[in-house]
Amino acid sequence: MAGLATGVLGSLLLAAAWRACDVGVNAAANGLALIFYGALLASTAAVWWGVLIGYAGHWNPTVALLGGTAGTAVIVWIFVALLRVPNGYHC
Repeated sequence: MAGLATGVLGSLLLAAAWRACDVGVNAAANGLALIFYGALLASTAAVWWGVLIGYAGHWNPTVALLGGTAGTAVIVWIFVALLRVPNGYHC
């Protein structure tokens, strides 16, 4: 569930950045790209959360939750930074 939420969050942030900077061919092309990128982000985050909950969650659930949240923030930040506007976010 956390991986899916991360995928949705990252896609919404990237869509807002693209919309603000008027990036892309049209809404349909951007939507298809965001679906693909969101699925990729969700699967990456699901693996991250699965490893943390499976490994650290048995001993200390608080550490697993904090590590998962921090890792999710880093993953979304890298996701938006890599799929940026070609000339940067100077719009």
